[in-house]
Amino acid sequence: MTLEIGVLGYRFMGKAHANAMARLPMFFPDAPEVERSVLVGRDEETLSDAADRLGFDSISTDWNEVVDDVDVFYNLGPNHVHREPSVAALEAGTPVFCEKPLAPTLEEADVMAETAREAGDDVPAGCAFNYRFVPAIRYAKRLLEAGELGEIRQVRGRYLQDWLVDPEAPWSWRNDEEMAGSGALGDLGSHTVDLLRFLVGSDDLAGEIERVSGHLQTFVDERPVEGGDETRPVTVDDAYTAQLEFENGAVGSLEGTRVAAGHKNDHTIEVHGSEGSLRFSLERLNELEVLRTDENRGYETILVTDADDPYVDHWWPPGHVLGWEHTFVHENYEFLSAVASGDAFEPNFDDGLAAQQVLDAIERSDERGERVALE
Repeated sequence: MTLEIGVLGYRFMGKAHANAMARLPMFFPDAPEVERSVLVGRDEETLSDAADRLGFDSISTDWNEVVDDVDVFYNLGPNHVHREPSVAALEAGTPVFCEKPLAPTLEEADVMAETAREAGDDVPAGCAFNYRFVPAIRYAKRLLEAGELGEIRQVRGRYLQDWLVDPEAPWSWRNDEEMAGSGALGDLGSHTVDLLRFLVGSDDLAGEIERVSGHLQTFVDERPVEGGDETRPVTVDDAYTAQLEFENGAVGSLEGTRVAAGHKNDHTIEVHGSEGSLRFSLERLNELEVLRTDENRGYETILVTDADDPYVDHWWPPGHVLGWEHTFVHENYEFLSAVASGDAFEPNFDDGLAAQQVLDAIERSDERGERVALE
């Protein structure tokens, strides 16, 4: 059976997922066959050009006409359009893959997750945390689940970008609370929170995040509108920091910013246990640094490109590194395979909701000026 795919959104994430779908039959021959059926957007002329470039058969300017007419619906639009089309698709029995953060607000994320539960396990609802599908991250998870780091005591996560350092950088929907929900917190922090939950969130490791203390800061209050003389207010954070407490007593720190000069896309995760530590940086995504306390002379750098490493057997000989775009191929392979087989997929909407609960708690902590528990 060929899965007909409908995709809302054709810019950054639209390109990433269209590229992934095109690569699947070449490198993952056991993946289900897919047809890039219809591309959804607002402007018909721009949409037609995008459909030609991205390999879609048709276009639509109304997602209502698409969600119950395709086999799978991808919601890759801005945050404020995540809830309504995704809920409509799930209510029609159509599997949904939605970009992160799941929604601008916790309330909307809760509605989406509840709708996914009501749709049932045979209607997968995936949330787009693509960094779970980096081979080095999968390798790290294996080490942690095997207990090689011992008792988890401390974690660190930081996601640093610099595309808003210049106060004259143009305003976009990502600077607006109504459309985005939050700034660096939701855009970058959602990735970091999900990776920490994925790596150490099981009961036999650190468990779930229980309490947080957070701080949000906006450095530029208004930005120019591209192509005009006016400015618009910035109503979201430029940067955030947070401290975490986990169920097992482990502690953690988070940091995210879009104004860190010199950092283009620097996502770093560290996990420290009683018997060792590991460190991962997205800017060196084929590597994992591991330290074991019985060999405590510094970190060993493992190049995660061998054929027996996660996903690598589908690609190139050892040492021929992968890139950021390959994470989307792995992600689409897992999600579309789950749709075809009727199996469960993770990260799902409940994972998206769990990340949103942490983000919401960080915002509440900032507003109150005190440490808060997750609701």
